[in-house]
Amino acid sequence: MTRSHRMDRREFLGLSAAFGAASLTSPLGVAVQTQDARLEARPATPSKPLPPGESALGLGSGRDGLLYVPRGYDPGHSAPLVVMLHGAGRDAQRMRSTFSLADEFGLVIVAPDSRGQTWDAIEGRIGPDVGFIDAALRSVFAHVRVNPAHLALAGFSDGASYALGLGLANGDLFSHVIAFSPGFVTSSLRRGKPSVFISHGTQDVVLPINNTSRVITPRLRAAGYDVLYREFDGPHQLLPEIAREAFAWFVK
Repeated sequence: MTRSHRMDRREFLGLSAAFGAASLTSPLGVAVQTQDARLEARPATPSKPLPPGESALGLGSGRDGLLYVPRGYDPGHSAPLVVMLHGAGRDAQRMRSTFSLADEFGLVIVAPDSRGQTWDAIEGRIGPDVGFIDAALRSVFAHVRVNPAHLALAGFSDGASYALGLGLANGDLFSHVIAFSPGFVTSSLRRGKPSVFISHGTQDVVLPINNTSRVITPRLRAAGYDVLYREFDGPHQLLPEIAREAFAWFVK
């Protein structure tokens, strides 16, 4: 994350008290259209089954994404699926560290690249990334038999903020939302009631915990969401043990 991105995050945190952590606003507090946050893809019977392993999504030139099908995957049985969203200035390659957990828990991971340096709602707009995630899900559903009762949207940092907003706006699709060190919730649109996992480091100086997860969590609980919250003694990072706990919670 660049220095300018960190300043944007902190500027937004000051605004979040005025607009509310559940409001859809850009880092400058400008509202964007919530109706564009809807995803249309739905699990279906695969027409082109894939073998286990890693492959490119094959949906975009330059910035694309990855699909990982776990070892032992049986195309005759539905598998849990996690959509993993990277942090600002990163891409799907940063999410490859979770692929070993996919094997451990028998789940499919799809990791799309954002269209720009970070996810669109973080910059105050909704559209290109929603369309690409929708296309990625349509492609995955054509290749993998997915369990609709275990379908999660997850992310780290900016990806976690985006996962919260997009996941809560599409709670009729996602059964679970997993946010590792989020900064805010990017959408006020709500559909369904997905279960939520949030983790955050107490020493985080990029997205300080007192203005982020310690605000987001009680607000979600007050709104009726089932939230499992974990704090850890550490900085702005995705710890393997926290990711393992989140995936174990997700598949149970």
